[in-house]
Amino acid sequence: MHGTTVLCCRKGGKVCLYADGQVTLGSVVMKNNARKLRTVGSDVIAGFAGSTADAITLFERLEGKLEEYPGQLMRACVETAKLWRTDKYLRKLEAVMIVADKTHTLILTGNGDVLEPTEGGDKDSVIGIGSTFHFHLIIKYENHHN
Repeated sequence: MHGTTVLCCRKGGKVCLYADGQVTLGSVVMKNNARKLRTVGSDVIAGFAGSTADAITLFERLEGKLEEYPGQLMRACVETAKLWRTDKYLRKLEAVMIVADKTHTLILTGNGDVLEPTEGGDKDSVIGIGSTFHFHLIIKYENHHN
């Protein structure tokens, strides 16, 4: 996840995701316009840090769970995380995701975590994932609250 940044900002009942689009091979930037944000289902947006192929696989699994549990983002994410950790193939995937809908902001990790940050949910907040998000997070947080 070297060099990747994905941020999620909630303010005034609206949600916005930002991703830098950077793909690296070691310390070399190979591409700077990759699509790291995807819509999942009809009302969920997600962004990822880590392997692109792994993240697309996880997007597909999450979309399946959202079809199985429509309108229940939290449950779909928990079921995806359980699958991620217990499936022999999936547990080797290396990615981290931010997933958001109208009421929830969640971070899914390869460790099986489904995290709803303290400032997440439907409150005004800024959260991020990736190796450089903390630098961007400080800037965005300052702009968000000023």
